[in-house]
Amino acid sequence: MSQNIMVSQPSELTLVWAQGIVNQHDANTVVTKVEVVSVDVGTTTRIRLAIDYKGFSALPRRWFVKLPSLAWRAWFITALPQLLATEIRFYQELAKSVPIALPVCLAAQSRWGVGGILVLADLEENGALPGKAHDSLTIGQAALVIDGLARFHARFWQNESTAHYRWLAGRVRQVEDHLGAVLAVPLMKQGLRRAGAWVPKNLHKRGLHYAKNRRRAMRFLSARPQTLVHHDCHPGNLFWQHNHAGFLDWQLVRLGEGASDVAYFLATALTPEQRRLHETTLLERYVAQLASYGVTGMDGPQLTERYRAHLVYAFEAMVVTLAVGDMMATESNLELIRRTAAAVDD
Repeated sequence: MSQNIMVSQPSELTLVWAQGIVNQHDANTVVTKVEVVSVDVGTTTRIRLAIDYKGFSALPRRWFVKLPSLAWRAWFITALPQLLATEIRFYQELAKSVPIALPVCLAAQSRWGVGGILVLADLEENGALPGKAHDSLTIGQAALVIDGLARFHARFWQNESTAHYRWLAGRVRQVEDHLGAVLAVPLMKQGLRRAGAWVPKNLHKRGLHYAKNRRRAMRFLSARPQTLVHHDCHPGNLFWQHNHAGFLDWQLVRLGEGASDVAYFLATALTPEQRRLHETTLLERYVAQLASYGVTGMDGPQLTERYRAHLVYAFEAMVVTLAVGDMMATESNLELIRRTAAAVDD
């Protein structure tokens, strides 16, 4: 039986706790110091740790720990659908099969009704640069992410192996979908009120119409060939290392349509001006990359149609994030609302 590493507060990340994790990798390494470098509270509580060892150790000296959010509103919106538990299970069962760069997982544990903990090697120790939610990517960077998404989606495209991961579409996902439908209208109203002029007036009525019909819209957006999707692919969930893009924050991973990740990414990561100039080229690149991995039956016009439909979720996600509060820095949130609103309006 694996050792219990569950904690609920940053203050519980002690030397004894860290030693328990180190023992899973190297029983001869002794932890001599654990220092909390920073604590950031959003959809989860994210803690950066500095670790010292006795003598030489190949283990990382910077750790990144994720716990359930200490902000009650963010905790409520993420606890019922077990989002952190989903990410933990992703690292335990799926990460090794994903053909894109991911953080190194040192430990992961979850318990129903108690919470969960995810311990990763800090990206910056190996020279990687984490993205920020409001980053505006260059077209070269966007092309790298599109290539990564195509490689990722192709790996699981209508793949029978995903049948082994029923939790991707199981009870937890059903709870999330039900919660999203129940709260869609009040959260859309609250988010639009807070966003004000950041959302064009002509989208307010349409946003509420979508929220009232969210279940039907989700069925429409799910009615295409399935693959594994990240479902939260904005610049803050990316990292950059050696001119390659890696992907962070897998709390929303699920089975879905690949076009949904592409739409979410292009709507959030590019300024409206850059997106208008280059989205057609980037969509064509995605189709070509899929074809190079043996995925056929999709052309540019088909992808464009589905891409346009999926933009509505990127807009909803950013408006709901603002409505809930405590999930993203307000300045970043408003900028992503501006970008996704422009994409939907276009």
